[in-house]
Amino acid sequence: MTRYLQAMLTALVFMVPGSVSARVNLITIDGSINPAVDDFIRESLLTSRDDGAEALVIELDTPGGLLTSAKSIVKEILGAHVPVIVYVSPAGASATSAGVFVTMAAHIAAMAPGTTIGAAHPVDAEGGNVGGDMREKMENFVVSFGQAIAERRGRNVGWAEQAVRQSVSITEKEAVEKHVVDLVAPDLATLLAQAAGREVQIGDRTIRLTLGPQTEIVRLGMRLKHRVLAVIADPNVAYLLFMAGLLGLYFEFASPGVVLPGVVGGICLLLALAAFQVLPINSTGILLILFAVGLMIGEAFIPSFGVLGVGGIVAFVLGSLLLFDTPESTIAVERSIVATAVLTMSGFMLAVGYLVLRSQRRRATTGTEGLVGEIGVVRERIDRDGKIFVHGEHWDAVSDTPLDVGERIEVVRVEKGMRLRVRRAAAREHGQG
Repeated sequence: MTRYLQAMLTALVFMVPGSVSARVNLITIDGSINPAVDDFIRESLLTSRDDGAEALVIELDTPGGLLTSAKSIVKEILGAHVPVIVYVSPAGASATSAGVFVTMAAHIAAMAPGTTIGAAHPVDAEGGNVGGDMREKMENFVVSFGQAIAERRGRNVGWAEQAVRQSVSITEKEAVEKHVVDLVAPDLATLLAQAAGREVQIGDRTIRLTLGPQTEIVRLGMRLKHRVLAVIADPNVAYLLFMAGLLGLYFEFASPGVVLPGVVGGICLLLALAAFQVLPINSTGILLILFAVGLMIGEAFIPSFGVLGVGGIVAFVLGSLLLFDTPESTIAVERSIVATAVLTMSGFMLAVGYLVLRSQRRRATTGTEGLVGEIGVVRERIDRDGKIFVHGEHWDAVSDTPLDVGERIEVVRVEKGMRLRVRRAAAREHGQG
């Protein structure tokens, strides 16, 4: 009986880690490393910290990407307040180029069967080799960057150098043997079971992971902001936006008043600078909103037939999406508020456009144009020319037909010498007054 009780207690002790109601957050990165991915990972880390997740799992499949974005992601992971597990998955996936550094920076690095990691030699924006002296400088920097990450996480420093200088690439089995990654797991549940009980260093604290097959998995998705950034951060799209921005501004300066090239060019150029990480994301949002305000003010004074107004609305929407560079769980603008603001601004622009259009269609009431069609009275008989009183003033007038004093006339046009061509007013006009 005593042995039976001891066996039961032992079983309960070993069951506790797997039965703890732990929870991890999961995000999927399937594409290039770019500013959108950088921002998404950073927000996911903050969300995981705030909602008490046991860890953040990054399911990774990437051909590489921008070194600046990779550096930012590595910085965030190394300073994370929650354990980070990078899982190169599914079968056929790879962690190439910039993905090598993201994987090696994780507290726990894992790969699925049939995946690869490596080939981290730096290339230029078009995918070609960097030439001249810059090649050696860039290569040495990336090598030191990879070695620093490997040393920090206790991984293979020598292989990190080979991945950069020789572009070596290895399978998941070789990666475990060479101590590049920690685990090989066929699926996420197995990965969490293998990670259970492992100790990771978070700042000055050592944390033991209480994960297992029963761990709750919460998937975090990209917000609309990240999806928009992911599109414009594609190198091809970013390049086209940059060229469109420059061409649009060139045409506007070359032919002032065309309006449309300048509006489109300004928006494209701001988005391109954000994609190239020249401008921070939230700064781009502020500039887009200020640009939108300028366009909307211009719509009230420049006859652009709605081009400035529509451009302002587009810039306002994009700026609102990019404005707050923080996750929804902390500081962000609710979509309903953004939608209300956009609808309000759109309504205002429609009202202004309607008033401008109506004023343009209205017949002129001042100046010489305002005299045409006006009804006046003959003051001096007109055989060929004479005097009339119209619009509160006396005018010289000419007529093809004789007109007696007191007859009502209609102004036909203004001729040279400020003389008015007139004719006898129609009967319906004659009956007025």
